[in-house]
Amino acid sequence: MKGAPATLPVTYEPLPGSCFCGNLRRATRTVTRVYEEEFRSVGFTGSTQYNVLRTVGRAETICQRDLGKTLGVDETTLTRTLKPLLQKGWIVLKEGADRREKIISLSKSGHTQIELAHPAWNRAQARIRKVLPAGLWASLMEALPLVAKAGETA
Repeated sequence: MKGAPATLPVTYEPLPGSCFCGNLRRATRTVTRVYEEEFRSVGFTGSTQYNVLRTVGRAETICQRDLGKTLGVDETTLTRTLKPLLQKGWIVLKEGADRREKIISLSKSGHTQIELAHPAWNRAQARIRKVLPAGLWASLMEALPLVAKAGETA
């Protein structure tokens, strides 16, 4: 039709592009869906919850500010992420040296939750690893921490 706007064909393939951020965010969203599918069966409402619990568990106790830095998230996002973990009783929040400092640790049920979730995490890892070309998993596991560090200093 004359004058009708041109439309792009419907496709589910990624559009070619050189935007690092766009490509990385698309990859993150699709991989996150795999983890969330697996974690749903063990009571997590998001893939970040497992990562938070594991990070707090490894540290034993950690102040909220340091947890945010470790995870690469701002205070507001971290507070939103911690709220359901507190409500479920998986973490304990205490005041630090002054009222502004919050100290986070795992509760007994938080330790149990990590144990329950570990098989789901393994399944998600295996699903992604299975569909990646040979050698790419190891390359990404080496490169992604470097990308995160570069983003912090850029």
